[in-house]
Amino acid sequence: MFNNKSILITGGTGSFGHHFVKVILENFKPKKLVVFSRDELKQFEMEQIYHDPCMRYFLGDVRDEKRLTQAMRGIDYVIHAAALKQVPAAEYNPMECIKTNIHGAQNVIQAALANEVEKVIALSTDKAVNPINLYGATKLASDKLFIAANNIAGGHRTIFSVVRYGNVVGSRGSVLPHFKKLIKEGAQELPITDERMTRFWITLQEGVELVLKSFKRMHGGEIFVPKIPSVNIVDLAKSIAPNLKLKKIGIRPGEKLHEVLCTVDDARFVLEFDDHYTIQPSIKFSTPADYSLNKLGERGLPVDQEFEYHSGKNPHFLEMDELISSYKVTV
Repeated sequence: MFNNKSILITGGTGSFGHHFVKVILENFKPKKLVVFSRDELKQFEMEQIYHDPCMRYFLGDVRDEKRLTQAMRGIDYVIHAAALKQVPAAEYNPMECIKTNIHGAQNVIQAALANEVEKVIALSTDKAVNPINLYGATKLASDKLFIAANNIAGGHRTIFSVVRYGNVVGSRGSVLPHFKKLIKEGAQELPITDERMTRFWITLQEGVELVLKSFKRMHGGEIFVPKIPSVNIVDLAKSIAPNLKLKKIGIRPGEKLHEVLCTVDDARFVLEFDDHYTIQPSIKFSTPADYSLNKLGERGLPVDQEFEYHSGKNPHFLEMDELISSYKVTV
């Protein structure tokens, strides 16, 4: 599907972008692979690693619709990964988060339509579900924009979908590299927010594979949610440094004790597949699709009306040995 195709990823110098480019170059022969981001240093560093002839590095900000429109000329597929993601930073700099995460999302949509891009997938987060922080609220708004874009597309061929998942193991700004850094510096204890805290957990490889499969599965308008395990913050800390003490520091502004990927209110729209859930759009499109049968021919079934996909109630929790072996949580 990706051979001889032109692909653009916004925010492409981030953790996801790095791994996405690696997987694409190892498994496919794209016509063009464009990394679109605003940081020239990160692009320079990335180019030292990935310099295949198909690679292109475009400086630009998703806040700039004209630059996005220029960058998407001739592009077949777009992955929208650019976002301001740090919860405390968003709380203190709300308009900056809104400009990137909401206005930027709309700019991606308009640029894709202007260039007749075939498919667009936007990356979302568990924090977009019942949001209590500004970051989550902006990602919820972004999700709504991408879903509704299928209606405003009109005669354009472009279709839009969303992929939503939890915390990515080892990504920049996540707790795992923070713990490792503290241990390397000789810390005698690890800070934890609350011993009850749980999170959904996914590796970069799993995240990339989910996006690639979603391109093949999508009708347009759905939200894809992977079936992934949960982790308890205490188990994570002890799996890294079993002999260190833990210091409770309290939940930061805008943080939740647990995360949700599918709410009870969404249950009537949720279909269960073997390895993922699909949340059907709650709005009607001019061209309806049968979301219970995706483009790969996989069949999904409705979930119970009381269904909720909650990190604290997840049937699959990673035990410490699974954290160490499956995710190679070592220092």
